[in-house]
Amino acid sequence: MRIDAHHHVWDLTVRDQPWTEGLSAIRRSFGLDDLRPELAAASIDRTVVVQTITVPEETPELLALAAAEPVVAGVVGWVDLTTPDVADRIAALKELPGGDRLVAIRHQVQEEPDPNWLTRPEVINGLRAVAAHGLAYDLLIIPVQLPAAIEVVRTLPESRFVLDHAAKPAIAENGYQAWRGPFARLAALPNVSVKLSGLITEADHDHWSVADVLPYARAVIEEFGPDRVMFGSDWPVCRLAGGYRRVLDVVDAAIAGLTNDEQELIMGGTARAWYRLADETGEC
Repeated sequence: MRIDAHHHVWDLTVRDQPWTEGLSAIRRSFGLDDLRPELAAASIDRTVVVQTITVPEETPELLALAAAEPVVAGVVGWVDLTTPDVADRIAALKELPGGDRLVAIRHQVQEEPDPNWLTRPEVINGLRAVAAHGLAYDLLIIPVQLPAAIEVVRTLPESRFVLDHAAKPAIAENGYQAWRGPFARLAALPNVSVKLSGLITEADHDHWSVADVLPYARAVIEEFGPDRVMFGSDWPVCRLAGGYRRVLDVVDAAIAGLTNDEQELIMGGTARAWYRLADETGEC
């Protein structure tokens, strides 16, 4: 089973996505029907849809989509981790239509001005509630926030963490050396996995090549190992730098030297295990 572990959908007639302003390639609505041709071309069987904006209304909508669309195997939603009743809010989401497809929670930590936001006591309490509900937590961070992520992942060994977009290394600014050290230290912790996703949009959108991105993609696999790496397209955001096929160009080059079993882990098995995805029969 081939799984795209990271994509988005949004409808601008329902809710604005202010972060897309000025980004003409993605400044419109995107639904699952827009994605289907890309999935078919890439032989992708199932997907994980991920929240895009920190409002409570979005996650129930994504869960309803998962309930109606078998291709959506999992939902990464949002709740306010800092509220005292975060556990009750997660429980309420799980009771909604599609609630059985809720596999993780995420917050736009990359936008928090405090680089140590993840280590705040109220956030730690929220992360404990996420783990208590059997969910993973997606880390959406930038390189300067890696030390805080390392501290939190080490503090909560009972939690499953999934690092989005390899912590968004500054590929366009040749940021490999500054990123690789703390990235490797995070990878040394056993309760975190990583998405091989989002890298092409960290390169120069107009002038990047596979060779520019490949060292980062290979480092992801070298540091985490195939059993902790999962493919994600980051569609439609990837359209900013070329689209779904160009993401696969990088991934295909990065996994070319691996065994078939290792490639199958990255292209589906790891996502299924770390997100505890159910198959079409409801069994994991």
